Amino acid sequence: MRRSNTESLAEIIYHLLKVQHLEQPLFEKRIINAWPVVLGEQITQYTSRLEIKKSVLYVNINSSVLRQELFFSREEIKNALNKYVGSEVIKEIVFR
Repeated sequence: MRRSNTESLAEIIYHLLKVQHLEQPLFEKRIINAWPVVLGEQITQYTSRLEIKKSVLYVNINSSVLRQELFFSREEIKNALNKYVGSEVIKEIVFR
């Protein structure tokens, strides 16, 4: 017989992460892992470093032409990454 006040394992883990303040670092890691999936391997090969500080994603790009092109698309990229993760993790993207 199942109790009416039971929670799924996913709900319990999510609650535990939230209580321990580990939810944000987990989402940040998911954003970094989502970069090659959302932007593709062509762009990923020019990416040397991804880092998130205070809701800002810093991306090192090896090509100045690609950096300029991504700069104009940064709002769409930000929205796609946040949508992929399912939470608004990043508020801005800075290309270096």
